Amino acid sequence: MAGGFGAATGGTEFEAKITPLVIISCIMAASGGLMFGYDIGISGGVTSMPDFLKEFFPTVYKNQQNPTLSGNYCKYDNQGLQMFTSSLYLAALIATFFASYTTKALGRKVTMLIAGILFLVGTGFNAAAIDLAMLIIGRLLLGCGVGFANQAIPLFLSEVAPTRIRGALNILFQLNITIGILVANLINYGTSKLTTGYGWRISLGLAGVPALLLTVGSLIVVDTPSSLIERGKLEQGKAVLRRIRGVNNVEPEYLEIVEANRAAAEIKNPFQNLLKRRNRPTLVIAMMMQIFQQFTGINAIMFYAPVLFQTLGFKSDASLYSAVITGLVNVLSTVVSVVLVDKAGRRMLLIEAGIQMILSQMGVAIIMGLKVKDFTNNLGHGLGILVLILVCSFVASFAWSWGPLGWLIPSETFAVEARSAGQSIAVFTNMLFTFVIAQAFLSMLCHMKAGIFVFFSAWVLVMTLFTIFLIPETKNIPLDEMTERVWKQHWYWKRFMDDYEDEPMGKDQV
Repeated sequence: MAGGFGAATGGTEFEAKITPLVIISCIMAASGGLMFGYDIGISGGVTSMPDFLKEFFPTVYKNQQNPTLSGNYCKYDNQGLQMFTSSLYLAALIATFFASYTTKALGRKVTMLIAGILFLVGTGFNAAAIDLAMLIIGRLLLGCGVGFANQAIPLFLSEVAPTRIRGALNILFQLNITIGILVANLINYGTSKLTTGYGWRISLGLAGVPALLLTVGSLIVVDTPSSLIERGKLEQGKAVLRRIRGVNNVEPEYLEIVEANRAAAEIKNPFQNLLKRRNRPTLVIAMMMQIFQQFTGINAIMFYAPVLFQTLGFKSDASLYSAVITGLVNVLSTVVSVVLVDKAGRRMLLIEAGIQMILSQMGVAIIMGLKVKDFTNNLGHGLGILVLILVCSFVASFAWSWGPLGWLIPSETFAVEARSAGQSIAVFTNMLFTFVIAQAFLSMLCHMKAGIFVFFSAWVLVMTLFTIFLIPETKNIPLDEMTERVWKQHWYWKRFMDDYEDEPMGKDQV
């Protein structure tokens, strides 16, 4: 799912304690994940609420109340309704490039503060919306917040965390996204029962809680040593490093950070450097993992879970309740990833999850194809529960694999001089395809019907084959040894690891 991007800082284990300052800073920063997850979860529940639809999308409301007008699969097919969800990601992909500048020039702390303020203002617009334009403006502001948060927070987490817990703290951001989705589903379930007609306003307005937490948190935390050193504040950076590590002997790590930033500063055009031959394997894997992550269909399910379950014939309460169950599975399965990622390895989790996702989605496709037609629904209680189990199986397998690992693997493999530019490209690619899926899913469901799950299954098959042949194992490999131990040993990517220092559009053969 759309999520954070971890950018690790080095492979050497330096002397460090896990200090309270590190824990507090990481918890406060990762609250941006709560905000992002809440936005993902809240939109699906709100767009299935009759009062919300009656206010902003009267055509969809009529179809919802009388399915015989448009059929089971097409009652939510509305470009405006899809734009309500997808506009956030359109703004996020544009904001990513502005955030790349502020993260470098102003620091991680200030960029997180900007994200928090944008979240707060966007939440105000949404909760007080009186027309569709105001609603979309609010979503665009939230999207800008997502762009800034996704750029700064994972960088902050990985730069503050000691090496030995860096992987777990990187996944903390992803875990908070899943918790945010679960909280949104629970709130939607509660507000849907209100008879005042304003339940949707409460759902949208409560996004202000994680937004406020992020804003206050960004004022409290210190900026990272790497960010301070990057901006020429060497002594301040060294002092902060000493505080967050809890030891006096920080000279080796300090010197490595200084050297890494010196080397990065020599790169005049980071995006052009990213296209050099030696960086192509990491660039291809980073971009393809973002594309594949979206074409699993996960965000279609997380965005529109209540809508999807209503299409299957679940009543309004039951559809929201089912979304809560999938949200809970999402959280618990992400915890599984935290536990297994450094034990089982990245490739094993990705391949196992690919097989499980294919079987789950094909099961849903077969049941829907046989039992849910345009104007008839013979799903029944037993098969309805089976569909819910299959959806939970799909969500679980994604959450312990492509969810966090789609970000973790690129973060481990980009060279330091390509890391910032690589992060921007990865986030941009993720947001672009998140936007595409969010804008298209309800229309695809209308036209492809149960075949939509066959479509996503085919993509999962492709990405599983991509994993088997082209994604190397990076478990327990120090970052500074990645080239020698991973890329130069890989059957295909080793051809890019020659000694040529080519220009981006040089004469090398791909």
